[in-house]
Order: sequence, then C-alpha cells, then structure tokens
Amino acid sequence: MKFWDSSALVPLLIRESSTDTVLQISNEDPEMAVWWGTETECLSALARREREKQLSRHEVTIAERDLINILEGALEIIPGPELRRHARRLLMTHPLRAADAFQLAAAVVLAGDRPSQVTIVTFDQNLALCAEREGFTIMP
Repeated sequence: MKFWDSSALVPLLIRESSTDTVLQISNEDPEMAVWWGTETECLSALARREREKQLSRHEVTIAERDLINILEGALEIIPGPELRRHARRLLMTHPLRAADAFQLAAAVVLAGDRPSQVTIVTFDQNLALCAEREGFTIMP
C-alpha cells in the first residue's frame, strides 16, 4: 500500500504528462491510502482547471465520478488528536503549509514507527523533500 498525495491522484483523473507514470504505479499496487482532505484538494484542482478553461464541465463531471470511485477503495486517514500532534511537529520541523503538514502527518500515522516501509506517491517537490527527511520512500 502506498500513500497518495493529491498531486499524484489528479493525473489519474485527467490526462497530464504524468498520467502514464501514475497509472503504472497504480496498476502495480492498487491499494492506496490518502488523507481526509484528498477529495477536497482534488476537487479544487479540477475546479481551477475548469475556471481556467482547461477542462469542460463534462470532463470535470467525469473526473469527479472517477475520484469518488478511487476514494471508495482507498484507506482514508481521518483527523484526530494523533494526526494534529504529528502535523504540529511537522510544521515546526519542515517548511510546510498547513494542508501539506496534515497530509504528511497522515502518512506518519499510516507508517506508525516505520516510515521507511511506506512509499509516498507525489509530484510536490517540497512535500517529497520533507517526507524523505522523515524517512519515507518517494515515487515516482
């Protein structure tokens, strides 16, 4: 099971230069974990592309349906005291925005005390750097 950042999920929903890469990763290991804000982050990315006329309303509707299907099969790391505690530490340790701290904290919760056993799939370079410093493996 891999932890998927929203930046890696969006190319599963709409065609991007990284779509083939994330499709291959997903096909090799279809089990995924996400944080509780993933749906909102992905919808935000889709809405922005629609506003910028990169996607039609019809394309966004299809992508939203695909997102729901993907997330139904994913393990969702939900908010709680443990997640907030990890997010606070991560914010004070790394140059992260709040949402990225929550996202990385969710991966920390998933990993328990073994971050080297969890791979994070992300295209966010800052998140990847901070996750590597925490001991995670990064793809692609």
